[in-house]
Formats: sequence, structure tokens, C-alpha cells
Amino acid sequence: MIRSKSSAKIFGWPLFFIIFAGLIVPQGITQSSLAQEINSRVDREYESLFQLYRHLHANPELSFQEAKTAERIQKELESAGFQVTTGIGGYGLVGVLKNGDGPVLMIRTDLDGLPVTEQTGLEFASRIKIRTEQGSEVGVMHACGHDIHMTSFIGTARLMSQFREHWRGTLLMIGQPAEERGGGAKAMLEDGLFQKFPRPGHVLAMHDDASLETGKVGIVEGNALAGVDSVDLTIRGVSGHGAYPQATKDPIVLSAQIILALQTIVSREIPPIEPAVLTVGSIHGGTKHNIIPDEVRLQLTVRYYSDSVRATILEGIERISKNLALAAGVPPDRLPVMKVSESIPPTINDLRLARQIQMVMESMLGKENVANHGPVMGGEDFGFFGRTADKIPICIFWLGAVNKSRYLEAQKPGSPPLPSLHSSLFAPDPEPTIKTGVKAMTAAALALLEKQ
Repeated sequence: MIRSKSSAKIFGWPLFFIIFAGLIVPQGITQSSLAQEINSRVDREYESLFQLYRHLHANPELSFQEAKTAERIQKELESAGFQVTTGIGGYGLVGVLKNGDGPVLMIRTDLDGLPVTEQTGLEFASRIKIRTEQGSEVGVMHACGHDIHMTSFIGTARLMSQFREHWRGTLLMIGQPAEERGGGAKAMLEDGLFQKFPRPGHVLAMHDDASLETGKVGIVEGNALAGVDSVDLTIRGVSGHGAYPQATKDPIVLSAQIILALQTIVSREIPPIEPAVLTVGSIHGGTKHNIIPDEVRLQLTVRYYSDSVRATILEGIERISKNLALAAGVPPDRLPVMKVSESIPPTINDLRLARQIQMVMESMLGKENVANHGPVMGGEDFGFFGRTADKIPICIFWLGAVNKSRYLEAQKPGSPPLPSLHSSLFAPDPEPTIKTGVKAMTAAALALLEKQ
């Protein structure tokens, strides 16, 4: 990223100066007295933060069930001097720390875990079990690292409370439920998040990265995470005996034709330069070898960055499935039924805010530890916070979570891949991950709430 000294500015200063929490730091200098103090306080807080992390990791709760998690985060925020309001959009909570007149900054963490049985072998691994609606038993795990997010979030809250002499304004720390179900951010907004509390000028979040080594962060300008729709498609037919197929309309054969035809939407209807994914992740139908069933249920995921691409894909799914059903002779009253059950928008980082955050983190962590991270096709409901009528600038950054030795080993030819997010084997390296997360978010918060 090359910009001229005459035009490129951050917080109103030329590029060759970085304003970092009220200090003018020459470019290339990665340690100031304040940065050193942040490092020192993070070291002092770490043992307590690690105990919090152990507790959160061992006691995950699923989306819309985060009662005990929210209660613990509430206590931690109150201990740090925040006034906390609970019950926003379910188990969502908002901590407010006012520190004179000035800008308003919101920092968000997510609270929920996943229905994954942990296999990391950690001494503090989750042993929580639940029974599904279908009656099967499954474990619950923070397989996406929300325990890392919450711990870094609380560390940031503590440091911001301790560093009040260095900033002015209002800091909002929000604990958001149900990120994994894509409903928590929307629920908090619909419950009046931006009306009941001071309206933020910026909103920040972080997400741990299962492919980035510890000590590093990744910054994305613009497209960061894809929009994601969950689509339920019911293919209906006319059931009957497997020995007399001529008397039926087979939804299993029709489903196979539809699944193959759906692949042409991305390959032939979306411009090649536009990111798009259509995945059929589940197919269920039939009860016995010799019975042609009434229906087959498909579960699809649609991923995109453009609203127009989303519209094209959804229209294509409905058009192809219904017309193939008609071609197969399915009666008009038995045509496929399509429903979008969950939908989250793309997360688009504000360009100017992302560049500001990048420069501050380069000052705090060193340029070599701040990576330019490309967009991914994973989804995050954090994007909702930037799509209200207020058009508030948002930025989410990536936090390296992979042990450095393990990361280097995985780069060797023939080495097995690193466990991904949502894997039962995913286990962040806690100390460097949490410390880097607290340092990075605290530096960003101090810069955006700079004391004038």
C-alpha cells in the first residue's frame, strides 16, 4: 500500500507520524512508553485471563442458550468498572464506560459455542454434552474460538479502564449471543442497541485465525467475510412401490438432477470475477429399500459478497428446481418448496478505518506481525452492525492462533493440514494468542478514543 506523504493521513497527521493514544510516534518505531506499559500490564493480567479462558473453554453454551456465559462476562465487565445492561436481544449484554466528552467506540465479542465433541486432549477440554431434538448425544465446544474472543475482550476492558488518563469518550463493550446461528447481532439491533445506548462512531471486533501463527494479526480492507444464506429445499413427488416406478414421481431421481443442475448457477450465471459458492450440504429422503418416497429434503448454503449475486443464485435455485420438476411430470401442487431459513450479510470493513487500525497495530506489534489478509468465504453476522441506516464504519481483524512451531511444521511438504475452525481438534495456543489479542484491540481502542 503506497501513499504519498502529502496526501496520506491518519487521525489528521501525515503518514510519517502515527498518532498512538496521544503520542506522536515516528514511523518504524514500534515501542513507545505507552506501548511498553500495555505490554507490561498485559503480562500482569495474563494469569487471571488464562483462568477465565480455561473456564470459558470448559463450559461452552450453544446459540441462544448463553445464560451462564453472559453472567460471567457481566461480572468481569462490572469488576472492570463498566455499567452493564443485560437481556439485549436475548442473552446479549452491553457494558458502558464513560470517560468524559468524546467519541463513542463499540467493541463486540461473541458468546456461543458449537455442537462439536471436543477431541483436543486438553486438560481443560469441554466435557459438556447435550441431547439433540433427534435424541442423539453430542458434545459442545468452543470450536470457533469464541472463548479466545471473550478473554481478549475482557483483557481489553480491564486495560481501557486502567488507561483512562489516555483517552476520552465512551466505550461500549458488547457481548453478542448466537453468532453461530447468525441471529444474535440482528436480535440486538432489533432490540434497540443503537437507540438505548450511545450511538458508536466505530465498531470493532476480532476473530481468531486457524491458519495464522500467534503474535500476528491480519487486516482486511473492504470485503472481509461473505454473506451466507441457509436454504431449505423440499423436493416433492408421488410415492409408491419400488417395483412400479411408472406409478410414481420419484423425488430422489429428481433431487439428483437438481443437485447437478444447481452447479451451473455459479459456473454459468455469475461473472467469473464475482465470489460465489453454492453448496448442497445435506440430503435426506426415503425410509426403505423398496419405497419411492413422497419427498426429499435438501439443505443448501449460498455464499456471496454482492446483493445482486445473492439474488441471482436464489432465483436460480427456485427456477431450476421448479422447472426440472415440471419436466419430470410432477403435478403443479407438488412442485418444490424453497425457504431461506437463515441469512447474514457480508462483512465489509470500512476502508479508512481498516487502514487506521493497520497503522496503529504496526506501531504496537511491529510491521512484520501485521499481515494483509484477503477476504474469505466464511460468514460472520458482525456485518449487520455496518448495514443499519446509520452506516457506521466497522472493522473486524484476524488474530493468529496457531503455535509458531506447529505452524512452521505444517508448511513442510507432506505435513498434515492444521485443524480448521469448527474442527473438534482446533486448539489455539492460548498465551501468545490472548496477549496479542488484548494488545491489538487495546491499541486500536486507545487510538480511536484519542485524548485531545
